[in-house]
Amino acid sequence: MSVRKILLLGHPKLYEVSEAVHLDELESLERIFQDLHDTLMDFRRRHGAGRAIAAPQIGIMKRIVYMHISSPIVFINPRISQQSDAMITLWDDCMSFPDLLVKVKRHSTCRITYHDREWREQTMRLEDDLSELLQHECDHLDGVLAIARAVDAKSFALRGQKTFLA
Repeated sequence: MSVRKILLLGHPKLYEVSEAVHLDELESLERIFQDLHDTLMDFRRRHGAGRAIAAPQIGIMKRIVYMHISSPIVFINPRISQQSDAMITLWDDCMSFPDLLVKVKRHSTCRITYHDREWREQTMRLEDDLSELLQHECDHLDGVLAIARAVDAKSFALRGQKTFLA
């Protein structure tokens, strides 16, 4: 369908809580799913990174996450639960601030429950990089950016400084 403009850090919509998707809206969302795909693939082509995108990042205030690693998955109304006590610390990045890295702590494992494109309820247990990725994307649905989860005031770096980061 089309590549959409990704909202950048500071845009007020990025701090809003997204609305739940209702079953009667499902058919009308196919275009949004395609736009999320096209936008993610375009970002990946231009930046060499990008595994998932949340609908609010393109100004659609609905609880939708699109992920494409080896194949596409649409998460409708995702809910994170059963977060582990064990945490991982990592340099997080975001398509809404592509040149900035933020050191954050995320749960090393969690469970995600969501509706798929056919409105079937699905559950996945997530570990490590997938756990942190989907926690990041679900934060977008709640208007929370990675910068709000920074470990401390020194947990920010420009992508070009990556070789200096521990």
